Amino acid sequence: MARTPSNMLALGTKASEFELIDTVTGKDINLSSLKGERATVIYFICNHCPFVLHTIEELVDIAKVYDDFGFSFVAISSNDIVNYPEDSPENMKKFARKNDFQFPYLFDETQDVARAYKAACTPDIFVFDRGLELVYRGQLDDSRPGNGIPVTGKDLRRALQNILDGKAVDEVQKPSIGCNIKWK
Repeated sequence: MARTPSNMLALGTKASEFELIDTVTGKDINLSSLKGERATVIYFICNHCPFVLHTIEELVDIAKVYDDFGFSFVAISSNDIVNYPEDSPENMKKFARKNDFQFPYLFDETQDVARAYKAACTPDIFVFDRGLELVYRGQLDDSRPGNGIPVTGKDLRRALQNILDGKAVDEVQKPSIGCNIKWK
C-alpha cells in the first residue's frame, strides 16, 4: 500500500470545468451543473484503495449531512482501468450503490481532470467556495488504516462548518495520504 500525499493545489485556484460520465446514471455531468450554492466538494477516490475503504463511510456521511445546507458533492475516479479493472465504470456503479452514494460518481477515463486538479492520491479532497475558488484541500482527518485513530472527518467537517457559519476556512491544512492515482 503506497502512501502518497496530496499535491496541495494552491488555495484560491479556480476549479477547472469538466464533463464526465456518471457511472450510476450513465449521463454526462459537468462541473457547472454540480456547483453548490455554498460550496462544491470533489472527492478523488477509487473502489479498491485501502485508504478509501477506511474512510468511505465518513465521506458518504459528510455528504448526506451537508447536502441539505447548499453544499454539493461529487466523487471522481481517474484510475487506469486496464491495469486496475476493479476500478472500471461497472464496478464504480456497484461501489456507489453498495455505499449508498447520494452524489454522482464520475469516471475520468482520460485522467485529464485529475491532472487539472493536481490530484495525487485516493482519497484526495477539494472544497471550492460558491465562486468555485479553492478554500480547502487535503485530508479528511488524521485516521489512516492501522493507525488506531478513529475516522471522524474532523478536518473536512471543520472546513465545511466554517463555510456554513460564514467564517474563513483555516489556511493551515494537512495533505491527504492514500494510494497514488493509477496513471496510464
